[in-house]
Amino acid sequence: MDVHYNITYIILGGHVQLSKYRCIYFSITFLLFILIICSNTIVLYVIYVHESLHKPMYIFVAALLMNALFGSMTIYPKLLVDLLSATQTISLPACRLQSFLIYLYAACEFTLLSAMAFDRYVSICRPLQYHSLVRPQIVKLILVLAICLPTCKLGIGNIYSAHLGLCKFVLMRITCDNYSLVKAGCGDSSIINAYGFFVMVFSVMPHLIFILFSYTRIFIICLRSSRDFRRGALNTCLPHLVILMNFTIIILFEVIQTRIPSGIPHIIRLIVSLLYVMIPPLFNPLMYGFKMQEIYQRLVALFKQK
Repeated sequence: MDVHYNITYIILGGHVQLSKYRCIYFSITFLLFILIICSNTIVLYVIYVHESLHKPMYIFVAALLMNALFGSMTIYPKLLVDLLSATQTISLPACRLQSFLIYLYAACEFTLLSAMAFDRYVSICRPLQYHSLVRPQIVKLILVLAICLPTCKLGIGNIYSAHLGLCKFVLMRITCDNYSLVKAGCGDSSIINAYGFFVMVFSVMPHLIFILFSYTRIFIICLRSSRDFRRGALNTCLPHLVILMNFTIIILFEVIQTRIPSGIPHIIRLIVSLLYVMIPPLFNPLMYGFKMQEIYQRLVALFKQK
C-alpha cells in the first residue's frame, strides 16, 4: 500500500518556540481575530440597515468586507486551536481545503477591487451612463463572476495537485498552501507549477492593468474639473487605491518569500505569511469607515445612539 494511504495527517512545523510563548501568541491572535470580526461586522451592519447605502459602490465595499471575514475564518480558528494544542496537525483533505480557500480569498480580493474600480470609472468618467451600465443586474453578475471565475481556475489546480500524492508530511508553515503541498509531492510537479504560475498571473495582472487604466482616466478627468469635483472623487477613490496598494504589496512579499530562498529568519517569514489575513481585514473597515463620508456619518450616529 502506498505511503500516502497510510499517513493521512500533515504536521504544521512552522510554529516557533510555541511552548515558551504559547499564551502570548494565543492572546494576540485571539484579540486580532475579535477585532477583525467586530470592525468588519459593524461596517457591514451600517451598510445593511441604511437604504441610502444600498448603492453599487457600497455593495462592493460590503462584498470586500465579507471576503475579509471569509479569509479570516479560513485561518484563525484552526490557528487558535493549534496554538493551544500539543501537536499541530491537520488531515490532508482539510489541508487541501484550507489551501484552496486561502487562495480563493486572495483571488476574490483582486476581482472585487477591480469591480470597484469599474464602478468608480463609470461614475466619474461616464456619469450620464452610470445607471445604465451599473444596474442592479450588472452588479449581481459581477459579484457572481468575482466568486465563480477564481473558484474554477483554482479548483482545476487543486484537483490536479491532489493526484500527486505526498512524500513529505511536514510543512514548515503554520497554514496550508498549495505551493508547499506541491513541493511535498512525489510526482512530477512541473505541469502544476506552470499552471499555478499561469493562474497567479491571470488572477492579478488583468485586474491591476484595468485598475491602472481606470484611475489614469479618472485622474485626467479630475485635472480638467473643479476643486469640489476633485475633492469628491478623492474621497471615494483614495480608500480603494490605498487598499489596493496595501494588498498588492503584501501578496507580492508573500509570493517572493515563499518561492525564492533567502536568509530571512523563519519568524519573519511566518509573520509575512500571515500579513494578508492580518492587515487587510483589519485595515479595510477602518479605511472605509473613516474615509467614506456617508459610512462615517452613520457610524458616528450609531455609536452616539448606543
